[in-house]
Amino acid sequence: MKAQAEGLTFPCEFPIKAMGRHSETLVSAVLAVVQTHAPDASRERVNTQPSRNGSYLSVTVTVTAKSLDQLNAIYADLQGHDEVLATL
Repeated sequence: MKAQAEGLTFPCEFPIKAMGRHSETLVSAVLAVVQTHAPDASRERVNTQPSRNGSYLSVTVTVTAKSLDQLNAIYADLQGHDEVLATL
């Protein structure tokens, strides 16, 4: 998924969402990927939401995005991660 530039003025607060199977390592894996491109991302800016039956977990990390290229790089790396099944 490519982040759209329409309506965005950089820098801006931007929620990055990734979904995967509910595991002990998913949150830290998503945060580690995001931090490679947005080092200021922290655990305090992470929200999680389990699926109705608890099998899957949605992880949202809000970052201060500096550019569209940065957002596209984050999404590309998340999509290539073994634990991530989908991104929004």
